[in-house]
Amino acid sequence: MTDNELTLLSARVGERLLARQATVTTAESCTGGWIAKVLTDISGSSAWFERGFVTYSNEAKQQMIGVTDASLIQFGAVSEQVVEEMAQGALREARAQYAVSVSGIAGPDGGSDRKPVGTVWFGFASDSGEVLTLVQRFNGDRESVRRQATAWALQTLYDHFLKN
Repeated sequence: MTDNELTLLSARVGERLLARQATVTTAESCTGGWIAKVLTDISGSSAWFERGFVTYSNEAKQQMIGVTDASLIQFGAVSEQVVEEMAQGALREARAQYAVSVSGIAGPDGGSDRKPVGTVWFGFASDSGEVLTLVQRFNGDRESVRRQATAWALQTLYDHFLKN
């Protein structure tokens, strides 16, 4: 997805949030704040973007958004359980209506047989109690994996939570 396409997608997300008088927050690991960046590239985003948490380390995940030590030890940072806790924690801390979380292995190092490079877990939560966790595997170099993860997170937020 090009920069222009990411901008258009971010604008659509923002329009839907504004129409709902809702806000979104992000909790990002492997994307390093890229989702928050493309959302805040949109003029007027302060009306619907609450804040972003870049929780790259496990300690940051615990301190900033309440991910449990038990989940990190048992499942690892790149897991369904951790992105669910990240999304719910960001939602709680930001007092937003929607949250997006991302944790993955962008590469080129860090992959394993169980979790190869390009594995990215996503968490979504809403203040209505809905939680969605999904995993994707992306191809390409580090930049490509991070860009694809950013686009996929925004598109899924739009399609699943904001489309109607």
